[in-house]
Amino acid sequence: MQNRTLALGLIALSLIPFSAAFMFYERPQDAKETTTQNTKADNTPLVRDYSPVIGPENAPVTIVEFFDPSCEGCRAMYPYVKEILAEYPDDVRLVLRYVLFHGGSEEAVRILETARMQSVYKPVLDAVVKSQPQWHDDPKVKAAWEAAKSAGLDVDLARDQLDSPDIEKIIKQDMGDVQSVKIKGTPTFYVNGQKLSKLGPQELYDLVKSEVDALN
Repeated sequence: MQNRTLALGLIALSLIPFSAAFMFYERPQDAKETTTQNTKADNTPLVRDYSPVIGPENAPVTIVEFFDPSCEGCRAMYPYVKEILAEYPDDVRLVLRYVLFHGGSEEAVRILETARMQSVYKPVLDAVVKSQPQWHDDPKVKAAWEAAKSAGLDVDLARDQLDSPDIEKIIKQDMGDVQSVKIKGTPTFYVNGQKLSKLGPQELYDLVKSEVDALN
C-alpha cells in the first residue's frame, strides 16, 4: 500500500464483480452504533479468549469479523482485510468469529479449526477462502478439503479431529454470540467495538485508520 491512491483505485475497479454481494449485506448507516463490550477483554460476545487471531495478540486496534466461510461477501472483503493488516502490522489484529448461515459453512469451520490444531490455520484459511466458488453451498465442501490439503492440512488427522469437543464448544459459543450480538448478515465488522455502518473496503480502511491515528 505504498501508493494509497492507486490501491484505492484498484479496489474500486475490482469490487465491481462483487457489488451485488455487498449490496445484499449492506448495513443501515448509523455511525454512532457501538458495543458496550470491551473487545480487548477477550471474553465478551465480540471476542472470546479462544477466538482465532491474525496479527499481534496485543495490538491496540482490533478488527472483529463475523465471518461465514461460505459467504461470497466475506470472500470479496478478505483481500482488503489482509491489505489493512499488512499496512499496520504492529497496530492491528483481526479476530474471526464464525457464522453458519450457508450450506457447507459448518464443515468449512471445522476444517479451519482442525487446521488451527495443526498450526496451519493461516495458509488453510487463505486456500479455503480462495477456493470458495468451487465449494460454495456444497454440504460436503469437497473442494474446500482439497484446498486445505494443498495448503498443508493433514486430512486424515483432520477427519479424526473434526468432531472434537473443543470444536463443538467453539461453534456453539460463536453461534450463541451471533444471536446475542444480533448478527443479521456477513461479513459484519467491528473496529475497537464500533460497528462498521456500511460495508466496503474504503469504509473499513477509514475506520481502522481513524483508530490507528488516535494512538498518536
